[in-house]
Amino acid sequence: MLGQLNYWAALPEIVILASASLILLVDLFVPETRRHVSYWLTQLALLVAICVTLTTLRLDTITGYHGMVVDDMLADFLRIACFIAVSLMLFYSRDYMIARGLFRGDVFVLTLFALLGMQVMITGNNFLTLYIGLELMSLSLYALVAAQRDHPRGAEASMKYFVLGALASGMLLYGLSMIYGTTGSLDLQTVARAIYARHESTLLLTFGLVFIVSGLAFKLAVVPYHMWVPDVYDGAPTSMTVLIGTAPKIAAFAMTLRILSGAMQGAAFDWQGMLIVLCVLSMVLGNLIAIAQVNLKRMLAYSTIANMGYMLLGFLTANRYGFSAAMFYTVSYALTSLASFGMIMLLSRQGFESDRLDDFKGLNQRSPWWAFIMLLVMFSLAGLPPTLGFYAKFMVIESAINEGFVWLAVIAVVTSLIGAFYYLRVVKLMYFDEPRETAPIAVRGDTWIALSANGLLLLILGVLPQQLMGLCAIALTQSNFP
Repeated sequence: MLGQLNYWAALPEIVILASASLILLVDLFVPETRRHVSYWLTQLALLVAICVTLTTLRLDTITGYHGMVVDDMLADFLRIACFIAVSLMLFYSRDYMIARGLFRGDVFVLTLFALLGMQVMITGNNFLTLYIGLELMSLSLYALVAAQRDHPRGAEASMKYFVLGALASGMLLYGLSMIYGTTGSLDLQTVARAIYARHESTLLLTFGLVFIVSGLAFKLAVVPYHMWVPDVYDGAPTSMTVLIGTAPKIAAFAMTLRILSGAMQGAAFDWQGMLIVLCVLSMVLGNLIAIAQVNLKRMLAYSTIANMGYMLLGFLTANRYGFSAAMFYTVSYALTSLASFGMIMLLSRQGFESDRLDDFKGLNQRSPWWAFIMLLVMFSLAGLPPTLGFYAKFMVIESAINEGFVWLAVIAVVTSLIGAFYYLRVVKLMYFDEPRETAPIAVRGDTWIALSANGLLLLILGVLPQQLMGLCAIALTQSNFP
């Protein structure tokens, strides 16, 4: 029985769960003036989780809990990416949360529970496990969006997110039930073998696949399941926006990969056609609508939609190189998105959200260093060399061309040129317009170091991308896929 449970496969998740429970208890006895204790305990928990994940790093694949959880290179790599993303989010948003009454134990605990859900999505080897992880993450994020209790826009955004998220979860669950009815199993490998053995798709299997892709598309925030993204990004506190826009995207990528490549690879012809539609609509509409935005958070929301469309180019190939390119793109986007929202919080202050394009006017005159970091962020989002975003787009477009999707690659290039307009508009405002205010930018030492390193990493990995590319390729090669 112990061998079948194999707690080692879920050790990082156990650490996060124990830490969340401990911080919840400790916070009861911490006075309001010493909330930094809960904050640093959360950061310590993330550091311990990273160290534990590194100790479980292995080239072989192990399963636990009767095959419900899998620990492979893919899981370990994406776990660490999520831990780092959440830790950086907490560093960047410390002053922001203090000024808005969000520096509370319940926020830290909900963040850890959302992270726990992401880890379950990453390591899930069974439809039931994946769904439980998705719901744990989603419910925590719904509450975090409305964490600012006296902020009606946050409550409205949370309600929209909850209603649409519940609908998407229901569609996903309905699709999974159809797959279970067709194959008689919830285990990913058993489902994969059953689909391969049929040699052709049945009507029930195809309908199930449609509902599954619809549910996954909502979590990835691609058109036409994107309606929640601009309102949630804009209405939520920026500290929660950066959380929603980074680590959950990595977890959603992992879940999509586990289901489409791990379980549904035998039906690739069916889901490829669906992804083509989602991909084209997201790239076109995301970039076109972003041009009209004057709110930077809403612009980045539509940018997210477009970027997830580019990421799906890698999935369309239905091979390991394409999946590796999509994984590289997802991690690169999360790293860039962290820096972009970090800059918004850096310029924000009590009673003022620096989330409009005009707020970045003349930033170079106020602080040449932070203007340079924001320039790197915008260049990376636009896919311009020598930043990381250039190689991310290059890889997914190359993977599409290698599989004969040349017309899709052309659309991707054209829409990238459209996207470059609104990204470079921010650069123009920073360097060529007069500042609206001249007050110096006050930054904590740890935030200065983390955000500067984040921005410079976009440049360093853009010049030397081979290490990250290699990690993505190795993680997929040594993973638990048929």
